[in-house]
Amino acid sequence: MRRFAVIVMAAQCAAGVMAMAQEPASLDATVVTGFLVEAESFNDHGGWVLDTQFIEIMGSPYLMAHGLGRPVADATKTVTFPATGKWRVWVRTMDWVARWEAPGEPGRFQLLVEGTPVEETFGTKGAEWHWQDGGVVEIDKPTVTLTLRDLTGFNGRCDAIYFARGADAAPPPEQADILPRWRRLLLDLPEEPETLGPFDLVVVGGGYAGMSTAVSAARVGIKVALVQNRPVLGGNASSEILVPLRGQIPAEGPYPRLGRVVSDLQYDARDDARIATPADDAHHERIVRAEKNITLLLNHHAYAVEMDGPRIGAVLALDTRTSARKRIAARLFADCTGHGTIGALAGADYKMATPEDVVMGMTNKWDWEMTDSPQPFPDTAWALDLQMGDFPSTRRGAAGGHGSWNWESGYYRHPIDDLEYIRDWNLRAIFGAWNAKKNRGGAREHANARLTRVVYVGGPRESRRLMGDLVLSEDHMLERVEFDDGFVPVTWYLDRHYPHPRYADTYPADPFIAAAHHKPGTRRADRPRHGAPWWGVPYRSLYSRNVPNLFMAGRNISTTLWALGAVRVMRTGGLMGEVVGGAASICIEQDCLPRDVYQQHLPLLQRRFQGEPAR
Repeated sequence: MRRFAVIVMAAQCAAGVMAMAQEPASLDATVVTGFLVEAESFNDHGGWVLDTQFIEIMGSPYLMAHGLGRPVADATKTVTFPATGKWRVWVRTMDWVARWEAPGEPGRFQLLVEGTPVEETFGTKGAEWHWQDGGVVEIDKPTVTLTLRDLTGFNGRCDAIYFARGADAAPPPEQADILPRWRRLLLDLPEEPETLGPFDLVVVGGGYAGMSTAVSAARVGIKVALVQNRPVLGGNASSEILVPLRGQIPAEGPYPRLGRVVSDLQYDARDDARIATPADDAHHERIVRAEKNITLLLNHHAYAVEMDGPRIGAVLALDTRTSARKRIAARLFADCTGHGTIGALAGADYKMATPEDVVMGMTNKWDWEMTDSPQPFPDTAWALDLQMGDFPSTRRGAAGGHGSWNWESGYYRHPIDDLEYIRDWNLRAIFGAWNAKKNRGGAREHANARLTRVVYVGGPRESRRLMGDLVLSEDHMLERVEFDDGFVPVTWYLDRHYPHPRYADTYPADPFIAAAHHKPGTRRADRPRHGAPWWGVPYRSLYSRNVPNLFMAGRNISTTLWALGAVRVMRTGGLMGEVVGGAASICIEQDCLPRDVYQQHLPLLQRRFQGEPAR
């Protein structure tokens, strides 16, 4: 339960600023008055990006200077101090390569107070998140501008800034059991969050599974809240992560109406769809906002649940920009987070791959282009020490190239607790490969090459799988078992990823290039493949077996490790969402729970997807 306690902490680490506050007596007596500014509350983020991926791990959103080796534009905020005079300043940050004892301190940045840098350069110490002492500043007027100035373009990160009165002031607390309450007090957050609803259905997660669940339910009159912790919808299939749509919407089959919502949402109907652009993100949002029964909560991170006996009564969510906390109440809930976060918080039964199983990893994709002039790139001594040949070619014709899905790591890591480690390892691999191209064996060929994009939001493949009344297995797929509640067509491979043997020796503890392995079978049609759909994902795999009002759709449904490999693609997850949305409407109409739909109302659910085809 340790990691779930950290999720609760996120609510109390909200973005904002608050002047003088006195700690309650239960906190360490050395922690006194102070002035706290959360980096995510900066009015102008400049070129810094808001990273919300690791709230479960380190407790807060934070700003990151993701500049591909070119310093990003300043982030700024105007604040009003409660008094002038001497203030000691600390910044919560880290040297993000120190955990590997790598040289170079790539995440260096400055804090400027009214245009003057404080005496310390930040991001230079500590392998873990901590408060780095910045020395003493003289505040000679109440209202000043704070500036975060990136010095490298290599992923410096700032969580919060704390000012305390006097040169000898005590530092802020580091303890996980004290820090959340301390931050909540300084930020003057209300004790009770704002209540929204009640809704019929709360959907957490805005990828294809979540969007399809929300839209399909809303179109039959259900009142829905859709909660997404990023500024855009689409999840892995968004322009932030760049995984193309895969899986199919079959033209024929027993449920011709299944796929209408996915058809509306998809930005490219081809089986080999291109990657998404910001215009495609906007398309997703237009479709969702067009539904009058959907309340869309972008930039909201669900961090806790309230239980009503064995059922979920409400989800608690944090606005990652403004510090507002919301309590979102409903009769039904759908976990479309991918990580199974809501189910785990609610005590749902789940299984998860372990490093001994070899976990499918997380990918961060990247792109480069050829220009007409030389493009310098700094030597990255802190990145992985790579030479040409230590990684696959990324050349895609004369115009440039990219690192695709196979730039993946985390096979021997915890798929949730180690996500920040995995993302940062991927960054070190990417920048190490680019350094080999620019400054080592590939320098002549790539003299005019420029790095154009490195995706900082990772695309994970697996973590928790919430257990339902039926656990879908690879044997079910290989034998094409005919379930009476088999709705969703499986059109992808029994596909798992492992370290690529050709490149695994370079860094055997943390390989960063993947190979795809397909489960061998004993029949000629030994795996679901393009053009050979099997209506096998049963409805009983789409609701929790022990949390009575919880659905799930997407990669966190009830499967075995191998079966996950065939159902984790986006269109397939979207079709699951359509089934869940239909089932939720029956629950509301019949005043029943998800299990009752199978046991008592399955013909009604089947009729929802029969009739005229989706396209």
